[in-house]
Amino acid sequence: MTRFSLQVRSHSAAGMAFVMLLLVLLAGAVPARAAMDKLFAVDAIAVDETAADATQAKMQAIMKAQRQAFLTLVQRLAGEKAAKRLANLPDRDIGRMLSSLSIADEQTGPTRYIARITIRFSPRKITQLLRRKGIAFITRQSPLVLVVPVWEDADGPKLWEDNPWLKAWRALASEHALVPVTVPVGDEVDRQAISAVQAAQADETALQVLQMRYGAEYVLVAIARPVDENAIQAAMVGRSPGGKVLFDKTYVAEEGGLDAAARQGAARFIEVMTLKWRQKVLKQLARERAQRAAAARAAQQQRLTVIVPFHSLREWQQLRARISTVPGINGVDVEALSGTHAVVRLGTALSTPALKQALGNAGLLLRNSGGRWYLQSY
Repeated sequence: MTRFSLQVRSHSAAGMAFVMLLLVLLAGAVPARAAMDKLFAVDAIAVDETAADATQAKMQAIMKAQRQAFLTLVQRLAGEKAAKRLANLPDRDIGRMLSSLSIADEQTGPTRYIARITIRFSPRKITQLLRRKGIAFITRQSPLVLVVPVWEDADGPKLWEDNPWLKAWRALASEHALVPVTVPVGDEVDRQAISAVQAAQADETALQVLQMRYGAEYVLVAIARPVDENAIQAAMVGRSPGGKVLFDKTYVAEEGGLDAAARQGAARFIEVMTLKWRQKVLKQLARERAQRAAAARAAQQQRLTVIVPFHSLREWQQLRARISTVPGINGVDVEALSGTHAVVRLGTALSTPALKQALGNAGLLLRNSGGRWYLQSY
């Protein structure tokens, strides 16, 4: 199968025309991203339940929606394995973690209930559950990613026309996700900013204009083409919040034709970008924890200045060797040395009583006399 790749072309600014276009775009700028608390919201879950009566059908729908929302959120924060691990959490426990529920497009019949339900969870309760279960998770949302979907068929590249690839990305794009993804709306401002040919060639200047309009930190071009009645070949090249993205794969749907294959490809691209971001943040968090632990250890470290009397150089060498091997002492710095004594700074995280005990176990006596510490052999 023929493979294709994306090439970036860089152009110099096109003078006044480009400046005028920028002014038009900025005048029509759209909001950049949702607030952080929306990370714990799952929007517009479609429900369609039948029961003995409408009330019972509605209750069934809400219970199903809250479980689906919970597992979606856990997968968002911690990954698929975590969602599977918590799949059997009782409904009452899930219900206790809800902070709000809203219903739209509600339709009821004698025994049927249809609606779209949005559920928001308490960040505190969700994170407490994950910590209690020992599940690694992140709540650090990445910068916004703008995806420009290009569909290529026998008639050439298409950007704004109705096609399976554009539909798939518009259905999956979400600014509430761990890696928030948005897609251009395709209005007249977007059409002036970039053409299908420019998008297919990853024209750097045109993409930067779109990037500025949507307030995205990253912009990626995703190209797909049909290869069969139920298969597409899809490619994406560029930088995502989690690192470099490089895809060129074929996605085949068992049923549902090109629409299903396109949804499969777009979902996989989002999944990999999310995985890369989660891995990157978890590594950062591990480094931060290690740094905090090291700082805590350093804060606990004390330096105690002691005078060590001796009668000969040989005795001093023996004493120093014994001091260095005492558990809990991690530094023996000699500040001054004479023929009768040494002034030493001991590095230790032990309290003074614990230090006395540790030295005593090694046959060394630590005592304070006249405000000075002395250390000598028994």
